[in-house]
Order: sequence, then structure tokens, then C-alpha cells
Amino acid sequence: MSTPLVELAGITKLYDSGPSAFAALKGVDLSIPRGRFVAVMGPSGSGKSTTMNIIGCLDRPSAGEYFLEGEAMVSLTNDERALIRRRAIGFIFQGFNLLARTNAARNVELPLLYRGDPKPARRKAALEALALVGLEQWWDHTPAELSGGQQQRVAIARALVTNPRLLLADEPTGNLDSARSQEIMEILVRLNRERGITIVMVTHEPEMAAYADLVVHFADGLIARIEDRR
Repeated sequence: MSTPLVELAGITKLYDSGPSAFAALKGVDLSIPRGRFVAVMGPSGSGKSTTMNIIGCLDRPSAGEYFLEGEAMVSLTNDERALIRRRAIGFIFQGFNLLARTNAARNVELPLLYRGDPKPARRKAALEALALVGLEQWWDHTPAELSGGQQQRVAIARALVTNPRLLLADEPTGNLDSARSQEIMEILVRLNRERGITIVMVTHEPEMAAYADLVVHFADGLIARIEDRR
């Protein structure tokens, strides 16, 4: 059996200490095979966003182990974790997080700039990523010249430009109307099915979770149940 892309074992996350300590996660075990589209659901405070931050190497657990492609993440230094984020993980946020005065191509290039890639390679990769989301002809437009759906597509292209093996999406349709939400979800499904990218998406919306083939429900810092829809 192949190694899971993501494996969490006994993950606990405590905030503060002593009488005021709060356990956001209380011993989470989760295995995500390569190539799955995972929706993570649960009420506010259930632990889903904390789990996402740990999977994305943005936070460390208080206890437990996290393995990405079989490599232990918890013991890595901050610089090593930053390198993992740059090379293996793409991030999509609810708020787009685009630079307002910068055109689409340059916004998409940013992860490659931080990685130190040369300018010609950055531009070529950015245009290819924009083509994947159907915006190659809009490369020179700033966010103000794009619709909300187009801005989120630029954000997806930015997440894809490093060729990540894991794509983390935090409420990617939260700021969009139903038509644009469907458009974004169809792009994510296509990336998952055609390019084999593993996607983990936090959502409050059952309609968006319906696009996933694995749904993880959180409650009170634990996984309450998992639906495998394959």
C-alpha cells in the first residue's frame, strides 16, 4: 500500500497554559491518500482551521506527529518548513490576497520570486498557470479590473505555479455568488481529476462539500465522522 500524502497521528493543539488552557485539537488521527479531494467541515471552533494550519506547516501541534509524503514535519526548523510550503503546498484563501496594484501575471509569479527563480522562468510558469484557469488573456489586468471569480482564479493560479502536490483551500468560495462558486469548484475538481493534485478544502457549505470525494466532519477538537464518497 502506498504511503498516504498526509498522515496525522494523535495531533493535539493547546493554546495558553494552566487553568486558561484551551485544547483546539484533542488527539486527531487522519490519513489522506494521494489524489483525493477532501472537504473539511464543522462548526466554528471545532478544530478544522487549526488542523488546516498544521497540515500547511503554518503552525505546530502541541503533541502528536504529522507526516507529509512519509517525512516527519513536526521536528523541522522554521526554515525547513518554509521550504516545504514553497515547494510542496499551494494555498487558496477566502480573501484572494492579491496585490492591488500588480497585474495578474506578477501576482501569480510571487511564490517563484520568493523561491529565487529567474525572471523568464517565472513569467513562463505564471502564464501557464493562468492558462490552466482560463485567464491567459487577462494576464496584464490588475485585481480592480477583474471580477471576484476572476480574482479567485488568479489566486488559484498563484497556488498552482509551484506545481504543488497538495492544495489547501480555506473557504475558497466564501466571497463569491453561487454562479462564481460553481465555476471555482469545477476548476478545483478538474485540477484534482486531471492533474492528480490532492486538495483539502475547509468549507461551511454542504453544496461545496458535495464536490469532494472524502468529507471529514470535525466537532469539539476531534473528527466526528468521515464520509468516503468513492
